[in-house]
Amino acid sequence: MRVLVTGAAGFIGSHLCEFLLKEGCSVAGIDNFDPFYDRKFKEENLSLLQGKKNFTFLEGDIRSEEARQFIRTTKPDIIVHLAAMAGVRPSIANPRKYTSVNVGGTVNLLEGAREAGVGKFVFASSSSVYGGNRKVPFSEGDPVDTPISPYAATKKAGELICHTYHVLSGMDVTCLRFFTVYGPRQRPEMAVYLFTEKIYKGEEIPLYAEGENRRDFTYIDDIVDGVWKSMNNMGGFRVYNLGESQVIAVKDLVRVIEGCTGRKARVRHLPPQPGDMPVTYADITRAREELGYDPKTPIEEGIEKFVCWYKKHRLKEG
Repeated sequence: MRVLVTGAAGFIGSHLCEFLLKEGCSVAGIDNFDPFYDRKFKEENLSLLQGKKNFTFLEGDIRSEEARQFIRTTKPDIIVHLAAMAGVRPSIANPRKYTSVNVGGTVNLLEGAREAGVGKFVFASSSSVYGGNRKVPFSEGDPVDTPISPYAATKKAGELICHTYHVLSGMDVTCLRFFTVYGPRQRPEMAVYLFTEKIYKGEEIPLYAEGENRRDFTYIDDIVDGVWKSMNNMGGFRVYNLGESQVIAVKDLVRVIEGCTGRKARVRHLPPQPGDMPVTYADITRAREELGYDPKTPIEEGIEKFVCWYKKHRLKEG
């Protein structure tokens, strides 16, 4: 299978590329090393892939003609589109860039796929599309017309434009709504990484909404497994939740990290942040039944794995 992965040097993308190469796939990656966080993190991720047989890479922008040419040149059987401007809070400060990259970039890739005759397209959506829905757990049939951040709105828009291309071109499209993915190599501003780092440095951890917000944290290996299963079970237009189907309050997440590090956190309570969802909680019934998706990593085990990675690869930098 020939696969083109956007965001290949990122957290999820690099893990997926590693997995695909082990499965014997030919992988083409694209990433623009956006300065949202330090380039060195992505360069480290990419170093694990470069030089591998059947891996090619383009440093480029998904909004560019160069990206569409890369699709035509590599001739993938399937595109897995993970690249995006990430983060709810930053999107409030810079909605124009989020819209340009997340919506405009997705349209450009879909157009490139159509031009090149690519028949399958996987789009990385987000649990944020559920907005302020009070019904939990969230299921794919729930209304998602009330996003509460520009980031969420761009992800919903991406799903809509994907459906349009499915209708007009006959392309098989699957949209995957990821629920708070964590694990080794995750972005440094994400909660698990940020909290672990601050605990080791003895710095205060900011806990918004008294730490009462609840999240469905999903370990990276389970997400990669879900993406792979979706790639091998495509037909028509489908939407799936990929989560752990368990929830934990952020304040309790801190306690789990304390247990894994053997250190006590210093906490500063802050008011709720605009755009933050009070809860994310995935109903994964559809993914279980149609894909065989079966997440296996409880939060305690996943945090232990992350902390071990952090101690090996990041503490030496401190």
